[in-house]
Amino acid sequence: MVRTTVVIPNYNGIQYMDACLASLRKGTTTPEILVVDNGSVDGSKKLVKERYPGVRLLEFEENTGFCRAVNAGIRASTTEFVLLLNNDTVAEPEMVERLEQALEGNRRVFSAQARMIQLHSPDKLDGAGDLYCALGWAFCRGKDGPVSAYEKPCRVFSSCAGAAIYRRALFDEIGCFDENHFAYLEDMDIGYRANIYGYHNKYVPDARVYHAGSAVSGSRHNDFKVKLSARNNIYLIYKNMPALQILLNLPFLLAGWLIKLLFFSARGLCGAYLDGSLKGLRLCAGGKGRKHRVRFRFSRMKNYFWIQGQLWVNIFRRLRG
Repeated sequence: MVRTTVVIPNYNGIQYMDACLASLRKGTTTPEILVVDNGSVDGSKKLVKERYPGVRLLEFEENTGFCRAVNAGIRASTTEFVLLLNNDTVAEPEMVERLEQALEGNRRVFSAQARMIQLHSPDKLDGAGDLYCALGWAFCRGKDGPVSAYEKPCRVFSSCAGAAIYRRALFDEIGCFDENHFAYLEDMDIGYRANIYGYHNKYVPDARVYHAGSAVSGSRHNDFKVKLSARNNIYLIYKNMPALQILLNLPFLLAGWLIKLLFFSARGLCGAYLDGSLKGLRLCAGGKGRKHRVRFRFSRMKNYFWIQGQLWVNIFRRLRG
């Protein structure tokens, strides 16, 4: 019985798509594969249709963003698990099977992330789970570190949706990816939300995938990415932190924002960062933002205590590098 649907969002990813799909075909388990195309014009849709007739293809006429694409894939799936996979990845044969095993036996586990390795520098990690800190910074554990690090499975704050499996039924409880994000930090947002609801996110080192990175945006820091990330981070804080928690963390959040402002100013991206931050504030103040805010409940207080502890501890993890 097929337990997992692999959902691959695609936007002009012909450079990577063939290798991504071919790697899944070589897997030790056979998932259903669903490509959600965001209006590609580079021939990648034709490639999928001609070379992989068993792969389902959902097509949008324009680029609707990562969140809407993966939500369409999640809603179109009927399997127990949904595995989100970037189109610029190559999976090792055991990846799907190892991620499925990580969700077995504990119904409180919402998601599990693979060990992500840099495709073009396979001696370096691309990420071993995502963390969030009280400075308002999201970051990947082990980014650019040795691939041999982070050998033990563990709970992480959130799973990177570039290569992560999710328990599909729980989307009905906590909601799908927030389409206000369009792209960037949407996986941190849903992982944060899962923590609030008392569910866990895991890192699975035995599930390995190679990731090119920045295949659509073009680089690690650019105007498009900085603007959207700044906007979405303001929104992420607003929608997931109760008012008292925002006040508690406000000195850290302001310090983190100022440090980022200086960082991006030195790279000629000050305008993009300020513009994104202002758009984030406007989103929070508007009806679209308020609609998705997670309501505080006293029954979840222990979950908020765990989250707050992680926010403080992760400051030291981030500064330590």
